[in-house]
Amino acid sequence: MSERLRPRDLAFLAEETPQAPMHNATVEIFDPADSGFDYDRLLRLIQDRISFVPRYRQRVQAVPGRLANPVWVDDDHFDLTYHVRRSALPRPGSMDQLRDLVARIVSRPLDRARPLWEVYFVEGLEEGRVALLSKTHQVLVDGVHTVDLGQVLLDASATPKELEADEWQARRAPSPLGLLTGAVRDSLTAPETLVDTVRSRSGSALRTAAGAASRSREVAHALSGRAPAGESPIAGHLSQQRRVVTLDTPLADYRTIRAAHGGTVNDVILATVAGGLRAWLMTRAESLKGLRQVRAVVPVSVIDAELEATSLGSQIAPHFVDLPVGEASPLVRLHQVSYSFQAHKETGRGVAANRLAGIAGFAPTTFHAIGSRVAAAERRGYHLNVTNVPGPQSPLYAAGARMVSSYPVPPLLAGHPLAIGVTSYDGRVFFGITADRVQIPDADLLGTCIVEALDELLEASSGSRSRAPRGRTRPARPTKDS
Repeated sequence: MSERLRPRDLAFLAEETPQAPMHNATVEIFDPADSGFDYDRLLRLIQDRISFVPRYRQRVQAVPGRLANPVWVDDDHFDLTYHVRRSALPRPGSMDQLRDLVARIVSRPLDRARPLWEVYFVEGLEEGRVALLSKTHQVLVDGVHTVDLGQVLLDASATPKELEADEWQARRAPSPLGLLTGAVRDSLTAPETLVDTVRSRSGSALRTAAGAASRSREVAHALSGRAPAGESPIAGHLSQQRRVVTLDTPLADYRTIRAAHGGTVNDVILATVAGGLRAWLMTRAESLKGLRQVRAVVPVSVIDAELEATSLGSQIAPHFVDLPVGEASPLVRLHQVSYSFQAHKETGRGVAANRLAGIAGFAPTTFHAIGSRVAAAERRGYHLNVTNVPGPQSPLYAAGARMVSSYPVPPLLAGHPLAIGVTSYDGRVFFGITADRVQIPDADLLGTCIVEALDELLEASSGSRSRAPRGRTRPARPTKDS
């Protein structure tokens, strides 16, 4: 029996537009060394592990007449080589070239006629390294029925685990008559099916009405000469193109600041983001114009005794933080951010970072996907989505190749031209910034400002001027053509 999409999942599909494709992405960089890690090895690895995420071989099938929500069905023409693609940079490829390639790929929606994911094996990086770019639709990964494919590909040892052969065969897709019969049967025997169908149709009508109202407001504003409400450097309409910025910073820096001032590494990361946003906003032609705070939705992990530990998607909740961009002192910003998380900590439902980092596989890819779902469900009431996920502090491997870095690439939601993802792994903290190419042409400068904000916090913590520690990657300041 095929499983039906829930109303929230269906909403992700209904809300997707060419300007706002609803998929998460991750860029992971590997050092093959003498492992022989190449495209063919990646194909075999995914073929061995994909049985752990069966939904990655399923597609969405609509029900005739919309008598019930669509169902997940096996893709009887599943072709792994369609989903796992090979790409290359001109050797020696730089990080700037890789980011440009990633930005172009994540700008394109996924093909809904197939399983909703893609992986790109990118060769030609400098120092003989390769990159994996994974792109997965938000409807696919919910942390309850399906985790992200990236969570099951990595091993704690350079020696891959030996798994039994996968004997998967696609089940025959239901015929139109079978889909209709199933819809009627489910509506009669399972009341929740009828409720979900009504809920989905109501939601679609509300989204259509909201879209029409929004377009009417835009026309009225244009005729009156007034700018749309809420337009700002971090709010506005999206184009179909993206910019991607990556940052690589030492985890030891954040721990040094935490040791000096208390709180958590998460507090320090968010204070660093606040400081970077402040400096970036002040470099723009307009001043802060009275903007004292940037409201961020920060999905956080919570403990629910009634839920199974594997139901990750049910244990992530939104938490709103007002990032104090109007505050000049980096230490005051840090204490204000720490205070905003205090209430969450005092509930006793907060999950320690080491517990999250200890989840089997590389869980950050799944948690980033769930965090984006949480932010999309909120839709309004905030300026910026920031997902921060702690990962393991020991190296992981794919088919014997060591993963040296992992950058999240969060999706942009309608009206939100900026999103930030953060992953800590193996002694480093990796930032992935996704920005609308038209709305935020100076996204590289924001990356520079975030790195400088971390330096500022370090300096304030040590009481003396500190240089950027060796190994930190600073993004280049943008040129006029960037």
